[in-house]
Amino acid sequence: MYYIGYDIGSSSVKAAIVEAETGKKVIVLNEPQNEMEILSIHPDWAEQDPEIWWQHICTATKRAIREANIDASKIQGIGISYQMHGLVIVDNEKNALRNSIIWCDSRAVEIGNKAFAEIGEQKCMEHLLNSPGNFTASKLKWVKENEPEVYKKIDKYMLPGDYIALKFTGEVTTTKNGLSEGMLWDYKENKVADWLLDYYGIDQSLTPRIVENFTNQGIVTEEASAASGLPAGIPIVYRAGDQPNNALSLNVLNPGEVAATGGTSGVFYAVSEMSSGKSTRVNNFVHVNYELETPRVGKLLNINGAGIQYRWLRNNMGNESYEVMNEKASNVEVGSEGVVVIPFGNGAERMFNNKNIGTHFLNLNLNIHNSAHLFRASLEGIAFSFVYGMECLKEDNATINVIRAGNDNLFRSEIFSNTVATLIGHEIEIYNTTGAVGAARAVGLKDGDYSKFGTNVSDNDHVMTFLPLHNKEPYETAYQKWKKELELILTTK
Repeated sequence: MYYIGYDIGSSSVKAAIVEAETGKKVIVLNEPQNEMEILSIHPDWAEQDPEIWWQHICTATKRAIREANIDASKIQGIGISYQMHGLVIVDNEKNALRNSIIWCDSRAVEIGNKAFAEIGEQKCMEHLLNSPGNFTASKLKWVKENEPEVYKKIDKYMLPGDYIALKFTGEVTTTKNGLSEGMLWDYKENKVADWLLDYYGIDQSLTPRIVENFTNQGIVTEEASAASGLPAGIPIVYRAGDQPNNALSLNVLNPGEVAATGGTSGVFYAVSEMSSGKSTRVNNFVHVNYELETPRVGKLLNINGAGIQYRWLRNNMGNESYEVMNEKASNVEVGSEGVVVIPFGNGAERMFNNKNIGTHFLNLNLNIHNSAHLFRASLEGIAFSFVYGMECLKEDNATINVIRAGNDNLFRSEIFSNTVATLIGHEIEIYNTTGAVGAARAVGLKDGDYSKFGTNVSDNDHVMTFLPLHNKEPYETAYQKWKKELELILTTK
């Protein structure tokens, strides 16, 4: 018997089939082979046609069944992960009324800022654990203000994963974690934040019915079966945004556990007991295993400028492989002989209250330093930004006991991982898994056996563990020097 999971990103749709009993990966693939188009008809806008996601889901499903050479009738359930914060709106025929306004679209920034100021910081932080910000609720308000004829036709709004669930089941539903990603969940009242909808002048009836995770959220229709190749009647059991789902994929489910990613941008996602948000630099979301008796909240800190910094160096310094760059960097001492890289050249950083401070190369001595120093300083600078981000998380009441990370580009670097582990003072466990695999395995959590789930992750995916190094002093000296340079830059912005 098998489970299937999907991860609906903005560049591709990934599908994974796993064995139901062991969680072992059978196949993982993505569609399309090149990247999906993101439409940007104005600066800072980003849209996608949600029907395209569904078409790629169907193509990927049929490919996965065929290439894995399995009997589709043995697939027993579906898990869905998806790009967070997007908005999809449908009419009463359940057809999308416009393109989805996706996560990286920033047209609603000022709407959210105005709401935060007028509603008041205290109420927002106590009830939403966040500012309304540039999230789904604010994007819906933008539609109301700028496309009134479209708004009049809306029957329901939803998140991207809710739309895929609708295509499979014919039912319009959402989840607590989905609503929290859109800034539409009131933690204090444990219900939809209807007061925010009222402030925005949005009809409360547009909110879909809420379903619980790890239960039957609706079953595959005959029509969806014909389109996708999945058996009719099997249930969707799980859905979550990509960062909470990444945490689940890494078995990050309990307070003190932290999921880390080190791709183009970097993310820390720390699971905590529920408390009021303290910092607008950290986003708080309902975690996938949130229960009223054990309210688990994921504190998300994003670092925009991470792996993109190292990639830029590679592309502009001879296009050497990352392995060669890492080897050259390893021949330079900790601290890069004084070279400092401030790696924030990928736009505004939320942890600096949305300041855009750029990338800076500092203290270069043209008689001493070479590309190896830049490679080392870049890896150290990115690692230091993760350490700085961890300090922000701790200021927001996050507890840190263990860090688990995917086996992606930055965490493959010993310099990067050793620097982070040593300065934070915690082990970093590395796992070879993906969001689609995690979503597929999550189907098995309908039995409530989190221990078995965690064992399957450890048995199938654990690659290695980085331990804090005993000699912390040179790392601490280099970090304090980096931090001093950063703070000088921040005072001028």
